[in-house]
Amino acid sequence: MRFHTRRFLIAAIAAGLALSGCGKAETFDNEAASDVGPSRIVPVKGSELPRVVLTAQAARRIGIETSRVRTAATRSVRSPRVIPYAAVVYDAQGNAFAYTSPRPLTFVRAPVRVVRSVGPVAIVTGGPPPGTPVVTVGAQELLGVEYGVEED
Repeated sequence: MRFHTRRFLIAAIAAGLALSGCGKAETFDNEAASDVGPSRIVPVKGSELPRVVLTAQAARRIGIETSRVRTAATRSVRSPRVIPYAAVVYDAQGNAFAYTSPRPLTFVRAPVRVVRSVGPVAIVTGGPPPGTPVVTVGAQELLGVEYGVEED
């Protein structure tokens, strides 16, 4: 058991080092949200989770940054994925999720189950597949937009 835990930690740390260079800010040039405001909520057919769409200016002001989901190198967890722990957000009920970015300026919550966190990374199951961009900076602000929380 001790050998497997050590091997898992080494793999998670290696994944964290690989992710450390992936948090580069994405450039948002087109204006995706409406002219009415800096953001809008768009219902997704067949899902209870809406899309949050921002203008380019709103994304810049929030400072949105993304990183890609990676596959974890462990056999102790089924379908393990590695994401920066900064991408994990918890709702009021304690459910974990990450905001994905399927298109520029568009963000959708994806539920995840955090199996373990090791330094700057989280080993998760469920959620977005490897290669999917997840928000590492600005996720709390997206949650506020989604739930209608405004600035003072």
